[in-house]
Amino acid sequence: MGVVDEANQPREKASSGPGSGLSSRHAVVIGGGLAGLLSAHVLASHAEQVTLIERDRLPKQGREQERDEEQAEGRPGVPQGRHPHILLESGQQAMDSLLPGFTEQLEAAGSPRVGLPADMVQWQERWFARLPATQSIFTGTRAQLEQLVRERVFANPAIRVVDGADVVGLTGDAERVRGVKLRERDHGTRRELAADLVVDASGRGSHADRWLTEIGAEPPQEGRLDTGLAYASRLYRDTRGELTRNGTGAGKDQESGRRTDALAYYVFPTPTHPNGGGILPVEGGRHLAILFGLRGDEPPTDEKEFTQYAATRLPHPFIHDWLTNSEPLSPVHGFRKTANVRRRYDRPGRRPAGFLAVGDALCTFNPIYGQGMAVAAMTAVALRDALTDARRTPTTLRVQRALLDASRQAWEISAGADKTMPGAVGDEAMTRTPLAQRPANWYLKRVQEHYATEPTVAAAFRSVLDLTSPFTALFAPKVARAVLLRPAPPAPVDPPLHRLSRDGDSE
Repeated sequence: MGVVDEANQPREKASSGPGSGLSSRHAVVIGGGLAGLLSAHVLASHAEQVTLIERDRLPKQGREQERDEEQAEGRPGVPQGRHPHILLESGQQAMDSLLPGFTEQLEAAGSPRVGLPADMVQWQERWFARLPATQSIFTGTRAQLEQLVRERVFANPAIRVVDGADVVGLTGDAERVRGVKLRERDHGTRRELAADLVVDASGRGSHADRWLTEIGAEPPQEGRLDTGLAYASRLYRDTRGELTRNGTGAGKDQESGRRTDALAYYVFPTPTHPNGGGILPVEGGRHLAILFGLRGDEPPTDEKEFTQYAATRLPHPFIHDWLTNSEPLSPVHGFRKTANVRRRYDRPGRRPAGFLAVGDALCTFNPIYGQGMAVAAMTAVALRDALTDARRTPTTLRVQRALLDASRQAWEISAGADKTMPGAVGDEAMTRTPLAQRPANWYLKRVQEHYATEPTVAAAFRSVLDLTSPFTALFAPKVARAVLLRPAPPAPVDPPLHRLSRDGDSE
């Protein structure tokens, strides 16, 4: 695959580049989620065969697929799949780079595109002005997005799928991984599958630490930060059309008599107001409602209590009102595994060549920030670029560092914000703020005060959160002038039901 052991480069014929002399080789990818699918897609350009192993039974390809209420339930092995997912603009760019035209295909399949901040009524300590959109997100179900990716990826004859099977270990030793041990889920049969490269894309529940220990290697160092955030979600139909785009781009709030052109509602939790929630559109004219709470105040999964939680925990009744007047289409599903976890394969240790970790198996984030799918796609781009970089031999360590770098900004945003939340627990180094960082934190606090209402600052900050710009974008001269020399424009007093035009007036 071009991922070679530095100590054995001549034997692997790596000096002439990652794609040379490797066409007869075999790669195994563990996990059929987005990170695994995209990794298999990349590796298929460097190997004669790529085998993707998935514990769930995947939908059969080549037959009619219904992308409706049934798909919104997701696969059994992805309990988080029942909850809202967003594809940030950085993820859109990465997906189109890997699978040209994918976002057009996603939109044609009915996944809603929500422009930010114009299309969302948002509260985060204050109401956000609905300024003209500078970024957009796709808010369709994860099940739909993964199905579209599977159709594209599995069309490649070099990719073979083994589903309904668990990986229970690795073969090889501390010097090199040689394959995987499989157990068929239906009848318990065990077998081994030889491979020149094994990629762990098995998600936040990865057992790689045990697998590596069993072959005499060392597991990665792990950093963890956990706020105890839990959330619960339910699928609805917007019977009043309040958040449904129609011919005029607006919905109708029949109780107040006011019109709104919003497509989504969101209350983002903060250290002083740790509860939150939102309503996001998905395909098929449906919406997913989600409510957040910290450890000890988790949103209930009882249907009546779920709606009441929105009434008592959120700073404004607009989400509760929407829930009360909409038609439930599913039970309430809960999710609690929201810790930020980063596995440092790049740190010193006795680890084998021929083994890589990607996606949530490498770095997983509090899902509230909506980064997971974007980072999975960005990591696949990093894998592709590392394997095709003619300037450097793609050793296991070098490629693994490139994969970690692709997730670094998302980690700094997620873990950085979470360590300010009440009750956050984790490594001491992750929960304390170094003295040297305090001036930057003062500046960033000023940025956040302007973020809700000042157009220049809002665009820059959102591009950083969207992972399309580095943190340095916040220190650009025009942003710094707005942050340091001008007071933040006043925030709306009530939920802004209308987006603002470019001259600052409501449309």
